Amino acid sequence: MIQKIKNKFKSMGKSLCSSQRMKTMALMLAVGTTAAFAQNAAGDYSAGTTALGTVTTEIAKYIPYVVKLCYAIAGIVAVVGAISVYIKMNNEEQDVKKSIMMIVGACIFLVAAAQALPLFFGVGA
Repeated sequence: MIQKIKNKFKSMGKSLCSSQRMKTMALMLAVGTTAAFAQNAAGDYSAGTTALGTVTTEIAKYIPYVVKLCYAIAGIVAVVGAISVYIKMNNEEQDVKKSIMMIVGACIFLVAAAQALPLFFGVGA
């Protein structure tokens, strides 16, 4: 009985070592360790952080213009939507309420986005 168990473990050991799964796992382990050593020895990242800081300040300069643009688009949506609703009301169409709600929702979204944009980028908080 014990001899049977020993033979079973021996055969399992041979099949595990020769299986493709074990070879793949050993390769992944070797590549992972190599990548970890390479990352630790990579060096100085100051150029990247300086570039990110520069980009952040440049984007912050555009935020007031984008906010004004959002307000302008909301105004255009409101005017065009009002004309569209007026035409639908004169033609006695059925979905006037739906159109009004969609236009009001779009305007509210644009105004809310214009208010949240500076907070998202940390400008004028």
